[in-house]
Amino acid sequence: MNTRLFAYLSYRDAPAAIDWLMACGFDTVRRIDGTDGTVVHAEMRLGEAVVIVSSNDIDYDHAVLVGQPSGHGIYLMVPDVDAVYARAVAAGATPVIEPEDTEWTTRRARVLDPEGIEWSFGGYEPGQV
Repeated sequence: MNTRLFAYLSYRDAPAAIDWLMACGFDTVRRIDGTDGTVVHAEMRLGEAVVIVSSNDIDYDHAVLVGQPSGHGIYLMVPDVDAVYARAVAAGATPVIEPEDTEWTTRRARVLDPEGIEWSFGGYEPGQV
């Protein structure tokens, strides 16, 4: 087995977060709901990217955005930054950085999802030598 990294995100309203991810192009691969309406575990896939989603175990706040970026978030490499950005904003995301070309020769954009988690979209694949 190769070492791989997967994001795990908890939300106050996990069903709404899953709907937002689906509007951004993700498919639900697996979903287990609790008897109380919470999401115990869900796996969302877009291409080779997988995000694990669940309902919060406790009530807490995410850090607020101070400048650009917030200092933590999810980076999603996509073939069409502008299209994913447009879908994310149309589905309720808050724009942070509109699609732009960077000095490191890629395209990028950044949003806050409906619960304030920062998502960056770009065409650059990190970790390549």
